[in-house]
Amino acid sequence: MLIAERPGTVRRGAGASSRTSARFAAGLRAIALALFIGVLLAPLEAHAQQAGKIYRIGMLETRNATLNAANLDALRRGLRELGYRDGQNLEITYRSSDGRNERFAALASEPVELKVDLIVTRGTPAALAAKNATRTIPVVMASSGDPVGAGLVASLSRPGGNVTGLSNYNVEIYAKRVELLKELLPKLTKMAGLFNMGNPVLPIQWKVAEQAARSLGMQPQLLDVRRPEDLPRGFEAATLEHAEGLVVALDGVTQASLQLIADLSMKHACRRSSRPRNTCTSVD
Repeated sequence: MLIAERPGTVRRGAGASSRTSARFAAGLRAIALALFIGVLLAPLEAHAQQAGKIYRIGMLETRNATLNAANLDALRRGLRELGYRDGQNLEITYRSSDGRNERFAALASEPVELKVDLIVTRGTPAALAAKNATRTIPVVMASSGDPVGAGLVASLSRPGGNVTGLSNYNVEIYAKRVELLKELLPKLTKMAGLFNMGNPVLPIQWKVAEQAARSLGMQPQLLDVRRPEDLPRGFEAATLEHAEGLVVALDGVTQASLQLIADLSMKHACRRSSRPRNTCTSVD
């Protein structure tokens, strides 16, 4: 079975309690992910007769290990509680796209060639690349916006194939983010959205945000950013159209470019409503 996480209530403000809740939620996701991995490794352990068996995990991530240290440490802690210790009976091969989803196809071939016991992915593009690279090695998703719609699994209750994990179903929350942005800036008439339309789950999320903006009397502007290098151009386009508010989609491109987005936001004096941490009011 695949676990689907749905967004809860909208929390306002970016204070200590909000950050603590975010860290707690991330910890719970890491524990759930570790349990998935433990269940998949258990049959291998039961049949492993050789002494000193090392279980190998390949990771396909959107950010480098330094930026992703909190999630990686939480995963290691969860695996230690299940008896898998990095450097002893566990070996993790970490590969990052650095916000460039087109790199996943090549990156996914590496753990397959290394004959890892399972592959952990973050985001739909990484999961699709892993699924295309192997039909036999188990693939565990740390998150995916719409695994059924993207063709990763047959259904949430019966995934089928070799892909399972966590689904962060976050389509509806974009309407809430737009509503909150309008509530913060009642006179807002133009809103821009940073969305990577090359990610198969983001077009439907943009459609929700776009409809919400129009229903609130705002003119929406799509900024299609597919690489970190596209971000400055996107902000320039938003400035030219006099966009006064910004909604940022959760994607590998934005996750790998949080500091750049913050810097560009300050440079262009653009208020934004987004899931990643930021200096203005956020929506979780």
